[in-house]
Amino acid sequence: MNKQEERTSLNFLEAIVEEDISKGKNGGVVHTRFPPEPNGYLHIGHAKSICLNFGLAQKYGGKTNLRFDDTNPVNESLEYINSIKHDVRWLGFDWEEREYYASDYFDQFYEWAIKLIKEGKAYVDDSSVEEIRRMRGIPTEPGEESPYRNRSVEENLDLFARMKAGEFPEGSRVLRAKIDMTSPNMQLRDPVMYRILHKEHHRTGDTWKIYPNYDWAHGQSDALEGITHSICTLEFEIHRPLYEWFLDQIGEFKPRPRQIEFARLNLSYTVMSKRKLLELVNGGYVSGWDDPRMPTIQGIRRRGYTPESLRNFAERVGVAKRDNVIDLSLLEFCIREDLNKLAPRVMGVLDPVKLIITNYPEGKTEDMEIENNPEDPESGNRIVPFSRELYIERDDFMEDAPKKFFRLGPGKEVRLKGAYIIQCDSFKKNPQTGEIEEIYCTYDHETKSGEDTSGKKVKGTIHWVSAPHALAVEVRVYDRLFSDPDPAGHKEKDFKEFLNPDSLQLIEKAYVEPSLKNAKPLEPFQFMRKGYYTLDPDSSSDQLIFNQTVTLRDTWAKIQNQ
Repeated sequence: MNKQEERTSLNFLEAIVEEDISKGKNGGVVHTRFPPEPNGYLHIGHAKSICLNFGLAQKYGGKTNLRFDDTNPVNESLEYINSIKHDVRWLGFDWEEREYYASDYFDQFYEWAIKLIKEGKAYVDDSSVEEIRRMRGIPTEPGEESPYRNRSVEENLDLFARMKAGEFPEGSRVLRAKIDMTSPNMQLRDPVMYRILHKEHHRTGDTWKIYPNYDWAHGQSDALEGITHSICTLEFEIHRPLYEWFLDQIGEFKPRPRQIEFARLNLSYTVMSKRKLLELVNGGYVSGWDDPRMPTIQGIRRRGYTPESLRNFAERVGVAKRDNVIDLSLLEFCIREDLNKLAPRVMGVLDPVKLIITNYPEGKTEDMEIENNPEDPESGNRIVPFSRELYIERDDFMEDAPKKFFRLGPGKEVRLKGAYIIQCDSFKKNPQTGEIEEIYCTYDHETKSGEDTSGKKVKGTIHWVSAPHALAVEVRVYDRLFSDPDPAGHKEKDFKEFLNPDSLQLIEKAYVEPSLKNAKPLEPFQFMRKGYYTLDPDSSSDQLIFNQTVTLRDTWAKIQNQ
């Protein structure tokens, strides 16, 4: 790739960064930050932001800070902070010693607020939240000035100090910036900088009775940390003039941070709103924040997704300037692509029916050597026990099989994976239900895999598990949590109306080969011909639980080729 081709392949953020570097802006330094609010668990949209901020800095030899925007103690906790740090590390990124909190700067924010009051650029407002909202008006008409807007500097300083001291009840007063109540940008109509909250903070305790709003804390935190490129999602585009205004009032910063917006990740068949995800958890619609159907990083990890697959997904999604919806199939493609290379192949029977090889010696056990992963030549082979009685998948047998059914049926032959060719001779049904209970076959001892001297050719190969050696396990098969591609897009309906009632299928007794007895939590496997599965962390030695990660079917490739 020549330099021109490389430049045209840059996303718009990389183009901005390279232009800044070429002009010597900020001394050529690139310093980004990931600023989560510690009021919930991260989801896959945050994963994209993490990959973007850390990845951009890595590409240009820069640094990334992890900064918690802990300005609202009402919903924040150490539980969320610890989970966020774990998620960022799990994705493969390291903020080194650069772990910061907005609360680190509360004293400085307060001093700067005093500066604005003294300059006549901030005032204490006694209006209620509803009154402030009404006075702000609408973008096409000027807002209404607060009756408290022209208080003297002395009165504002006195009231603000008393707010800090905790003299006033919550909601009784706020500190507002004095900007322009006629601005078409609603963010500039005297935004609130501080509100009174008599809540204990997880880091500062009960020291503070007032807490800064996001817009007041955000840009100043960036400036204090030397952030050069403050990357936000598109909903903050309208906030950018306020970001710049606050920086202008405080003074000269070198480097001066620049806010740049990109499109947030929207994924089909999913909701990304923290509020909506909280509704699902609190309402018992899912088992918790780490439910494998949830788009949280905890849920995705428990389902068996790998850090590599999420980083690859973020790269494929790219960076856009306008909102769009990414098909969930692309995410599934990325995990399937990764697991195909690294997941050992094993045999698991999810809907078992017993198969008896009538001419195989009773009590005999034979060791079959089967490759672990054909995509990985270094993965080697494993030994799987074979015996007279096996379990196979119920849908691998058909009583009245059509001509093109290449699995098992009366008189039909198939190969048992890594073992012998067998022929179905008869079967037994349950007289009450009509369900197949047992299938009776004979095998050809000359057809052993790797030693076949018979010359026989069959079109079908099926997997199996030796009944005397099989491990009984629980398997959880997942489908999309919502049946509608845009569950939150119907204004007249509650998004929960589109929950998929079949998003979880619980198989209480499936059978897997005995090699899985020593599986480790979150270790991935491909159940041959079924899909990718991972061992759930809640498993015990007495009860192994496997979560389906993704099926073998690649719908994204089909979508691309349409």
